[in-house]
Amino acid sequence: MVMKHLDKLIPMAMGLAMLTSCADNDMPFFAVTDPGTNAQYAYLNEYDVLKNYIPSTANPNFKLGLGVDAGSFADGNAQYQIAVTNFNEVTPGNEMKYASIVHDDGFMDFGTVESFVQDAKDAGLTIYGHTLAWHSQQNVKYLNSLIADRVIDTGESGEVVETEDAYVDYSTFTSFPYFVMGYTPEFKDGCMVSTYPGEWYQYFIADKIPTEIGQNYTVTLSIKTSAPASMNLQFGNWGALTDKTINTTGGVWEEITVDYTNCQTAESFVVLQPGTFDGEVQLRWTRVTHSEEEEQVVNEYLYQNDFSGTEMPGGWGDTGPSFTIEQGAGPDGTAAYKITNPKAMASYQGQFAVDFDTPLTNGEKYFVSYWIKGSGSGNLGNGLQAPNAGYASAGEFGNAAFNTEWKQVTLSCTCSRDDATRLIFSFGDFVGDIYIDDLQFYIQKPANMEPLTPEEKKDTLTWAMDQWITGIMNATGGYVTAWDAVNEAISGGDSDGDGWFDLQSADTSDDPANNFYWQDYLTPEDYVPIVTKLATQRFEEAGGDPSQLKLFINDYNLESAWDDNAKLKSMIHWIKDVWEPRGAKIDGIGSQMHVTYNLDEAAQKNQEDHIVKMFELLASSGKLVKISELDMGITGPNGTITTDQVTYEQQLKMADFYKFIIEKYFEIIPQAQQYGITQWCCTDSPANSGWRPGEPVGLWDANYSRTPSYGGFANGLAGKVIVEPSPVPGDGSDAGAAE
Repeated sequence: MVMKHLDKLIPMAMGLAMLTSCADNDMPFFAVTDPGTNAQYAYLNEYDVLKNYIPSTANPNFKLGLGVDAGSFADGNAQYQIAVTNFNEVTPGNEMKYASIVHDDGFMDFGTVESFVQDAKDAGLTIYGHTLAWHSQQNVKYLNSLIADRVIDTGESGEVVETEDAYVDYSTFTSFPYFVMGYTPEFKDGCMVSTYPGEWYQYFIADKIPTEIGQNYTVTLSIKTSAPASMNLQFGNWGALTDKTINTTGGVWEEITVDYTNCQTAESFVVLQPGTFDGEVQLRWTRVTHSEEEEQVVNEYLYQNDFSGTEMPGGWGDTGPSFTIEQGAGPDGTAAYKITNPKAMASYQGQFAVDFDTPLTNGEKYFVSYWIKGSGSGNLGNGLQAPNAGYASAGEFGNAAFNTEWKQVTLSCTCSRDDATRLIFSFGDFVGDIYIDDLQFYIQKPANMEPLTPEEKKDTLTWAMDQWITGIMNATGGYVTAWDAVNEAISGGDSDGDGWFDLQSADTSDDPANNFYWQDYLTPEDYVPIVTKLATQRFEEAGGDPSQLKLFINDYNLESAWDDNAKLKSMIHWIKDVWEPRGAKIDGIGSQMHVTYNLDEAAQKNQEDHIVKMFELLASSGKLVKISELDMGITGPNGTITTDQVTYEQQLKMADFYKFIIEKYFEIIPQAQQYGITQWCCTDSPANSGWRPGEPVGLWDANYSRTPSYGGFANGLAGKVIVEPSPVPGDGSDAGAAE
């Protein structure tokens, strides 16, 4: 039977890029390379390509689709050839979604979409558009910026105030903490001290100072030189340093102030260059400040702790530190957070931190404030961190100097990463006790702000939706005629008690920070009408034939037994009773059908009964019906069965379930309503995949060889068993895992 397919394989291989022999063997047939191991799969060689089994009684426009990765498809590899030989439509998994195209500033890059459309055209495949509107995979940062609170211009000017950006007290140092540029100063009598080494020299006197580009800064030194001196003082960062000359009187302590304009770095340092001055230089402290018009602000707190309870930041360290809350130790006699460090190591080897579930905002200015004292003098490091990115720094507040007296500290820095989730403090180089009280972490917002009204938010986001739909329709140029207009709109619960499931909402979401619920702003009633009206208008303007446009409402769990198909019933209610009366164009319903075969016979029978009920409800809706994302796993008494565990006997059960689903589709859905069926997973899912990891969800395995699910899928299309599968070896217990 292998020979009868050679005439199909050879011209295809000549017309398309040849694959490895392993992959070629499965396009369009599966070859058994090791009959001793894979003999039970040999029957799969008898099957033709899937699209040849589309029944003659199906809708003449029936689409047999495959979910693809646009990049792999463009490469012309195995996935491309499987799509071309077995299917007549493709759906890109992610590349047509909002977050894949819209940047943080609202710029839309449709390059991948335009290339994908051309590739599909060249292959003779139609495209199912996935998706116009959804709450997931949105550019949340950009969309939230559109509806952020606005600043009200009061016409009043604030008072000009001086803000401290850094204060370095050298009496707290015991060793030089900065990068060494050929010379290392000493610390004695509470000062940083340098003496002429016999040649030109320089050294850092402050580092990691948070600065703003374009701002003016003032550096002030408490300095004493053994004789009059003229020295150079640098401020800025590598590639953007500004040099100024300072002149000292000699023999007396004095404060010298130097102004630097138009800073060009987000983090700065100060370098003193005594050069060839052959005397001694002493520094007590260095201070960096800037002046700005005081803005009336309000603090928005992300974390506050006065340690009156039991909650405290988590800590760790190679130094063996301990962390407790000590009653009566605070500056006002209340509780304080106490860190005890028994030995000195590097600063980062003793730390405590506050972690956040939601990432901090890149480019946002954050503030940390607390009261601090110690059993001696030292420095506490303060910063932002991205633990999931190799503990990368995401911004430095600088060090907070402390001694045996209570002192209030307020520091600020700008977050420099999108994935920062930690406020971290470092103390590993200090030996003794550190006390912290009234720890606060916050951002500041202008006090003269007001939120947009609901009407303004709706209007703004309608504009944003229009921009998006206009762009994607222009990029596809009318070639994509069927779309998920709205994806996964229906929730799984009825909070208002009206008998119908509500729409998804931030109010009921498990992850509102990483999703954007358009329906919360456009309103549940107008959400779908707005999307479909825009889609219809912009499709025609982009050159599409309006009579060919088909818009679907797509969702998952429409076949669920647990709710007796209540989600589907609710969807039909929203379509018929809410959205269409408001002018929505809804041509079809997409049922994702990410199903799982259940080895429990009663549970499996219940699942099958509700699949039948789903098809009956869909048929009665009068809408086009698409199985939009069909794939299948398998579960047993111990949970999910992975690809390396599944037996041949279990694979045959999955194949029968595929046959059941597809047969019931053609049996129950009237011909005029049969839009099509899309298989979501081409191959079994890798163990490290983000989608059903390690599960046998493909019609092909990882080596692009047909699985029994392929046979079941083909049987379902044909409405009969095309080829009897090989018998299960023994009683099935020795079938072994699939190769």
